[in-house]
Amino acid sequence: MAEATTKRAVQDEDLALDEENEDTQANKYLFFRIGKESYGIGIRHIIEIIELQTISAVPDMPAYVKGVINLRGKVIPIVNLRLRFGLEERDYDDRTCIVVAEIDRVLIGLIVDTVEEVMEIPETGIEPPPKFKTSSGKDRYISGMGKVGDQVKILIDVEKIVRDEDIGSMAGAAGA
Repeated sequence: MAEATTKRAVQDEDLALDEENEDTQANKYLFFRIGKESYGIGIRHIIEIIELQTISAVPDMPAYVKGVINLRGKVIPIVNLRLRFGLEERDYDDRTCIVVAEIDRVLIGLIVDTVEEVMEIPETGIEPPPKFKTSSGKDRYISGMGKVGDQVKILIDVEKIVRDEDIGSMAGAAGA
């Protein structure tokens, strides 16, 4: 009977360690630049960062959906966040890259101007997004405002970007 109790205690310790590992990502964000602003996405959604590659255009998609790529046998829709946020398009350069994120087992690539760093922001350093009365809904993808020293970093709710009807239907069509 003592052996069964010991095994149960070890299993409980293993579960506690797994929960701790999940918690290590809770307040970490991957920050990137689009224009002059710094944006962050929860690191738990990030799969990888890849170089810009050839994107196959898909007809009848909004301008911000640039098309799809084949990443190791998986077709992934690519969204230009610059265009998604209503900013001017710019030429890609050697710092432009694709951040591959996963939400609810759906992969999506996000084109960003440049990746900055991974940073931890405690919950006490995050404020809710400002409430604006806009008809454009441009703030609908903002999950919070992270305070880092004297800087403010915009935290993006990547799940809302993926759940957008246009991108969601494209991901379904791509077999994601």
